[in-house]
Amino acid sequence: MVEIKTYKCDAAFARMLDFDCCAKPDDFIEVVLWHNGEGFDAHLTDNSGEQSIRLSWGEFKALKKLVKELDK
Repeated sequence: MVEIKTYKCDAAFARMLDFDCCAKPDDFIEVVLWHNGEGFDAHLTDNSGEQSIRLSWGEFKALKKLVKELDK
């Protein structure tokens, strides 16, 4: 027999209007933590449509470092 577990997700949600003056009223971003704690999924709707990204914490750390380097 297959064991199936259910659980509630930890998530954060924000309207993009609070961050981007070009956003539409219905645009949003949502981040959901993985159940195993090793990363997260980010889902974004904006003028170009829907986008999703899945990152482990190590991948996120690398991305932050590279963006910070470019933002100097």
